[in-house]
Amino acid sequence: MEEVSARFVAQKISKARWRPLPAAALQPPDVFATGSWDNEDNRLALWAVGELGSGEYLGEPQLLCDIGHDGDVMDMQFLDQERIVVASSTGSVTVFRHRQNNQTLSVNQRWEKAHYHVDQDTSCGGAACTGVICNNPEIVTVGEDGRINLFRADQKDAVRTIDNADSSTLHAVTFLRTTEILTVNSIGQLKIWDFRQQRNEPSQIFSLTGERVPLHCVDRHPNQQHIVATGGQDGMLSIWDIRQGTMPVSLLNAHEAEMWEVHFHPSNPDHLFTCSEDGSLWHWDTSTDISEKPSFLHQGGRSTTYLSHNTINQSVVCAWLNNDPTKDRMEITNLIPNQTLSVNSLDVLGPCLVYGTDAEAIYVNRQLFA
Repeated sequence: MEEVSARFVAQKISKARWRPLPAAALQPPDVFATGSWDNEDNRLALWAVGELGSGEYLGEPQLLCDIGHDGDVMDMQFLDQERIVVASSTGSVTVFRHRQNNQTLSVNQRWEKAHYHVDQDTSCGGAACTGVICNNPEIVTVGEDGRINLFRADQKDAVRTIDNADSSTLHAVTFLRTTEILTVNSIGQLKIWDFRQQRNEPSQIFSLTGERVPLHCVDRHPNQQHIVATGGQDGMLSIWDIRQGTMPVSLLNAHEAEMWEVHFHPSNPDHLFTCSEDGSLWHWDTSTDISEKPSFLHQGGRSTTYLSHNTINQSVVCAWLNNDPTKDRMEITNLIPNQTLSVNSLDVLGPCLVYGTDAEAIYVNRQLFA
């Protein structure tokens, strides 16, 4: 069985997301969604991988269903196992429902012009919705207009809108806890917002010193809620501890162009994944002492970089927060040695990785830790 299966889809893929697994599920994820951009007719699609009920293995991802999408798909998150929230370059936010009994996608709910530059009621002037994050039933969106919206699924109007949250473009958002979110913007700032507070001001601001490098992506460590990773226009990976200071704990040289996404592995957060405009997808592994690694890792044509290390086995928290790389061990592997065009999106769940590229293809690796 080939490690990575690929499928040419004739659309530039902007986003790829695994459908979440039921709480007690033991099997690996088997359905993912993709969204496209920069095409005349953009689409949201659902794909199946893995084995069919008959036990027959699917060699490449199989299309289950798709639906047209107005504008570029800027971001996408599953709200639950049936609903997907999609952010559009037109400023709209749409909830699509996937009916598994007849494999159809339909619009469940839409907030037209959730983001806009001048006036929500004019026919033009929509501002791109750049990021969405879900904590069912809550949906938070951010946009080019510097606006933050808090929606609730099945409610017509926004629960809360912070109109001038930022004077620059907000690029991404994540939940820190149920009432707190963290945004990143185009001038290198992280801001924490607490929805319990009535005033429309951030409760904390962090920033990269020196040049105001636009930040494009953010993810929170799944178990240590104070640890946050960001990536931006310079391709650097920044690790932040929001309990202390206003600057990143570590800055790691990473990609040669924009970093589009960063994701901690949801159940193995010693592992982190980043993808970039430079056509690479990096697996950052802080989990084990490299000196104990078997040498077969050097085969298979992957380029692997070892950062300096020693044999002190440190806890997972220190692995990401350690300032001194000589005490730290990190193994970095480029999972796509020969890619040329931008890798726009990735998602990891269990042993599976999915990613989408400007080369109009989607790729699935179902043995990430093999």
